[in-house]
Amino acid sequence: MADYRRKPEWLKIRLPRGFKASQVVGLLNEKNLHTICSSGMCPNRAECWGNGTATFMIGGNICTRSCKFCNVATGRPLPLDRKEISDIVESVKTLKLKHVVVTSVDRDDLEDLGASHWAELIRTLKTECPEVTMEVLIPDFQGREDLVNKIIYEKPDVISHNLETVRRLTPAVRCHATYDTSLKVIRQIAKSGIRSKSGIMLGLGETPDEIIQTMKDLLDAGCEVMTIGQYLQPTANHYTVQEYITPETFEHYRLEGLRLGFRHIESAPMVRSSYHAERHVH
Repeated sequence: MADYRRKPEWLKIRLPRGFKASQVVGLLNEKNLHTICSSGMCPNRAECWGNGTATFMIGGNICTRSCKFCNVATGRPLPLDRKEISDIVESVKTLKLKHVVVTSVDRDDLEDLGASHWAELIRTLKTECPEVTMEVLIPDFQGREDLVNKIIYEKPDVISHNLETVRRLTPAVRCHATYDTSLKVIRQIAKSGIRSKSGIMLGLGETPDEIIQTMKDLLDAGCEVMTIGQYLQPTANHYTVQEYITPETFEHYRLEGLRLGFRHIESAPMVRSSYHAERHVH
């Protein structure tokens, strides 16, 4: 079993620095905006912020679920704040972004699970920033097709929903979400004709055969783009990292995924859902 505090050299994280990174951090703080870059302790925030990009997180910064891998705070969220929509639009314009990624916490406390808020944000961004391409990384909306359709109707360029891990480990790693519900969501996205995307983490105790089977399950659901990255245990209270996967093994899975039929795969230790997301539109 790996010690989450002692990472191999290929997992060393650079801290955000430079003018552009400072500009992004300053604007996020000024607008009191939430990003999964910070809340999720993303290892690529140095690179992304340095390039002037960020993955915005809507619905507040408190999640109604408590997945064992995730560093986002869990509890009773505050009411939705519509101002975060206008603040995100203004930030996109100020930073002159060409591609935007948006995700959210789970809002199981709301009647529509936050789907209408999602739809309003997508619609507003497309109206106010028509030249900007967009990826949305959505929750499972409890598998409700009517709510997923609210997102599909607004036609973002890419709709992503993460499977997170293999079938066997899902009950231990995720909270309330199920493997089959996530596949159902991905299948619905794929049938809409919008580019579908999903991601998993390695190092949770999965086997090579389980990883290949997960790839096949995603392809059967119509998934076109996949991300594979190393799970990094946020704290000692989170799910224990079982193994640090080598860069060579990640490359093996990338090539295998392409052979199986994915249009695009990002597979490396530091890869996260929104890493190089601008490439996944085309």
